[in-house]
Amino acid sequence: MRSWLVAIALSLTGLCALAVAQVCVDGRSEAQLLRKPYRSHVTGEEREYFLYLPKGYESEQGRLWPVILFLHGGGERGDGKKDLDALLKHGPLKEAWVKRRDLPFIIISPQMPPLSPELKEKLARRPAPQAPGRMPMDRRVTGEPPRWSEEGPPQGWWVYEKDVLGILDGVLGEYRADPDRVYLTGLSYGGFGTWYFAGAHPERWAAVAPICGAANPKLIARIAEARLPIWIFQGGRDPIVLAEWVLQSARALEEAGHPEVRFTVHEDMGHNVWERVYEGWDLYQWFLQHRRKAAR
Repeated sequence: MRSWLVAIALSLTGLCALAVAQVCVDGRSEAQLLRKPYRSHVTGEEREYFLYLPKGYESEQGRLWPVILFLHGGGERGDGKKDLDALLKHGPLKEAWVKRRDLPFIIISPQMPPLSPELKEKLARRPAPQAPGRMPMDRRVTGEPPRWSEEGPPQGWWVYEKDVLGILDGVLGEYRADPDRVYLTGLSYGGFGTWYFAGAHPERWAAVAPICGAANPKLIARIAEARLPIWIFQGGRDPIVLAEWVLQSARALEEAGHPEVRFTVHEDMGHNVWERVYEGWDLYQWFLQHRRKAAR
């Protein structure tokens, strides 16, 4: 009898976890993952992005929720329709929706279109970097120059600036999202994108966290002047984005007068350092300590 009751309880729990906008035993509405349509200013196509509404969003009607805008890496590009599930592989959306963690944020996750065939072929001809597992924990400076222009890797998030900001403004206007608690983070291509949007629009964010990406030196001064809270993450064994390149960005930010540059290098991690960052609690708790300043 006892085992039968336990089986029923587990079954009901599973059903509740899968439900959309339903209420579970704690009285809070369940989290939702929505696919929201928009028309791209860049491609002219009808595309979709993921919008995650946290547990309690429907049941706590008087509450304004903080927002995380997440920018994915190069491996998760797609057509914004059938490829959209690639965005569940990494980042806060994976933690909140796939792992069912109770992250108290609205999460916005757009998808970049695929690289152009010409660029994809060009990149394929480049020699592959050293395998991450074979790199020693070594902080010596190689002096190797970055493999891209000052902007970052080609066809990056800055190309889709109008799309990204339009999506963000749409969510802020349609949902109970707090405009003073909008946090920006991204990995790899999205790490470069985070630096870009932080510098191009520092007034929009309460705090930013670029992961395994470096900054365009031309935008450093604007981030410093705004005193935008920033936490930079990097893997010490990263063969794709070398730690020394990211260190240069952190140093430049400090030299430009930023009063508090937070920089964490996980010496034992490679390019996938984001796995450790997003699966912990430190970043999310740090985000919630910050609100957008009225004037910078």
